[in-house]
Amino acid sequence: MRTFGYARVSTSQQSLDLQSNALLEAGVERRRIFTDKVTGKDLDRQGLQDLKVKVERGDLILVKKLDRLGRDTADMIQLIKYFDEVGVAVRFMDDGISTEGTMGK
Repeated sequence: MRTFGYARVSTSQQSLDLQSNALLEAGVERRRIFTDKVTGKDLDRQGLQDLKVKVERGDLILVKKLDRLGRDTADMIQLIKYFDEVGVAVRFMDDGISTEGTMGK
């Protein structure tokens, strides 16, 4: 199992440091942290697309907060469903939510 991280801020003026540092402290290697500096409404999130290509069955994605992954509830559900179908778990560090194991499902 490999651990990846995903971080997103809504504007180019905001910093990814808080999220990236939390992912590093959680043990994610810097080369496995994918980031986006775009509004969640933007469909072209290159960091997220790159992450989807890199992960494999059995991997884990850490995200600092729930609202950093999806644009809205429907998008969040779609992304969680996608990762579940390819056998990748997602854990939201600040929210205590995880798709790992039977309880997460």
